[in-house]
Order: sequence, then structure tokens, then C-alpha cells
Amino acid sequence: MDETFSRFGKWALIAGAAEGIGAAFSTVLAGVGMNLIMADINSRELNFIADELEKSYPIKTIRIHQDLSEKNAGQDCLDKVREIEIRLMVYVPAFSCVGKFSEYTSEEIDRFLSLNVKTPVHLVNSFLNRKPKDQPCGIILMSSLAGIVGPALVAPYAGTKSFTLTFSESLFHELKDEKVEILACCAGPTSTPTYWKSKPVNRNKFIDVMPPLDVAKYAIKMLGKKPSCIPGWKNRLSYFFLTRILPRRMAGRIVSNSMKKMYPDL
Repeated sequence: MDETFSRFGKWALIAGAAEGIGAAFSTVLAGVGMNLIMADINSRELNFIADELEKSYPIKTIRIHQDLSEKNAGQDCLDKVREIEIRLMVYVPAFSCVGKFSEYTSEEIDRFLSLNVKTPVHLVNSFLNRKPKDQPCGIILMSSLAGIVGPALVAPYAGTKSFTLTFSESLFHELKDEKVEILACCAGPTSTPTYWKSKPVNRNKFIDVMPPLDVAKYAIKMLGKKPSCIPGWKNRLSYFFLTRILPRRMAGRIVSNSMKKMYPDL
């Protein structure tokens, strides 16, 4: 196993592992020799990537077919692997759709809250309560650039990702003396099935649409170094300008105008 990850033991839990960024994290961690507990609602894609990783790397996988928006989903995942010591966890899944807030159904709003907030909070809590004492552990939670400056047309998504960012920053400082490394990864547009399914038509030239593997590699590299990170130098440059130079109201107008150009029919 890569010495960088040996501090986290032999097993990692990847929630939302079947495709996109979750599959990328699974691939990177398998590549450094970590066995994987892979949880996802999409059993077909989950089995496919797990089989491919077992063929390509000398690792083991455990597949958990789980709707992570369900009540107690996080605890259920950990209960199914109660006998395994897990000291590295990555939470990727999020309910993400583009539209006017007034047109969301109550079911959609509940899914934003359950998948993006409730499950990861409970999962982190359960993970910390079962971690071995005096052993280092790592937690990566996927946030978003939308959680830094909230654009139009993704209000509940942006709000939940802002929560993830602040939640991670708080725990980073609270747990820094307990050998817990926690990171919020604020990804921008990433080439995933979910992103392309939203049918963006005009992308901002100053913000890259990144490959998922690049996002995962950067997040893993930054784990333990700071409470949050932004993958992609163009994204970091853009958001330095938006958050450090411009007034927040103007920054919000800029990112909102960009979103409206990407989704002109909404």
C-alpha cells in the first residue's frame, strides 16, 4: 500500500461509488492498494466498477446496494460492515438539479435535505463514534463552488453545499487534536453523468469542466492540509477574485448570470 495512505489502515468507505466522482475516488484509492466498501443505489454500475477494480488491482471490495437518501442510511451502511475497521470515508452523493425554487416539489426538497445534509451528518457522526481511539482517520465530503457563492437556479443545492462546507470547517478545527483529518472538496463543473444530464449549453470559459479523476486526486492530495479545497487552478483563481476582491453581492450576480446563460430556457 502507498505509504501516504497506510495511516488510514486497509479499508475505505466510498458513499456514492458507482459513477462520476465517487467512481473516481474508488479508482484512485484502489490504485494505492486500499480495499473498498462501495455504497450506491445503482447496483448495476456499482457491480461493474467493483468488478473492474478487483481485476485491475490487488484489492477486495464490498458492495452495499443502498439508497443513501433513506432514513438511517448512513448507520445501515456501517452496520453491514461492523467487523471491519474503517478509517477513511468519502461521501459523494448529492441530489442536484437545476430549476426555479418555487417549482420544486416537496418530495424534491426533502431529497435535497436527506441526501445532501441528513445522511452525511449522521454518517460522519457514526463514523467518528466507531473509529479506533488514537488512530488517524480521514473524511472527505463533497461540497461545491455553488456553496461558496450561491448562484440562481440551484438554491437548495447551493444551500446544502454551503452547509457541507461550514460543517467540515467546524469539524476540522474541533477535531484537529484527535487525529481526524476532514476536508470539504468544493468542486466546480465536473464531467459526470449528472452534470451532462442537466444539459448545460454555455459554459464559462474561466471555469473548467474537470475530469472526475482530477477532482478526486486533488481532494486526496489536500486531505489533512486544510479544511476545504477547490480543484482546478482556473476555479481557484476565479473564486479568489469572486470572494476576495469583489463585494459578495456582485459576485453573486456574476455567478447567477453565468448560470442563466448555461440554462437559458429556465
